[in-house]
Amino acid sequence: MRLILSALILAMMTALPQTTIQAAPVAEEDRVPIDLRRTTLVVRDMEKSLAFYRDGLGLKVIYDQAVNTPRGASDEEAEVARRLVFLRANDDYIGIVGLLEYKKPRKPEPAERPVPFGPGTMIFVFNTDDVMTRFERMRTIEGVEVIDEPTEVTYPSYDGTGTIPVLMSAMSDPDGHVVELNQFIEGVPDRE
Repeated sequence: MRLILSALILAMMTALPQTTIQAAPVAEEDRVPIDLRRTTLVVRDMEKSLAFYRDGLGLKVIYDQAVNTPRGASDEEAEVARRLVFLRANDDYIGIVGLLEYKKPRKPEPAERPVPFGPGTMIFVFNTDDVMTRFERMRTIEGVEVIDEPTEVTYPSYDGTGTIPVLMSAMSDPDGHVVELNQFIEGVPDRE
């Protein structure tokens, strides 16, 4: 059944317009005095997380360093040994995803995975023009849990008079962080 559904959605996707979403600065008169620079996730296993965010989603690593205490100490000598990785989509200053692994001492495992879309959970929303390809690649990564297969959903338009059709999918990464991977079906919606 899953293969049939995937084949139908893939056939539908080949007929969709391919649009790359380009971020643009906010007009000077609409700017606020703050930027969302980065969201950092504490992860259990950096390599599994990189398989998800770098290899699966396609984000680019722009920083990968040991952050140890005391500074400059090797992982073995350090009181606290961490690895910090930054990944970017299409901007190298805002919207960065950080991955932080505590190697020494290890952080305790959470009692259970967060409830997807439950109170207190964060949801990362990524847009792409190839949901099916990325979704199929990401679902095979160890520790990933599929929440929603790619499905067409509609959201109210910004002005409330129309709809925004989206091919929406959701999964949790190896640490339980929820990721929506979406594709606009009719191109980038007008925000006015």
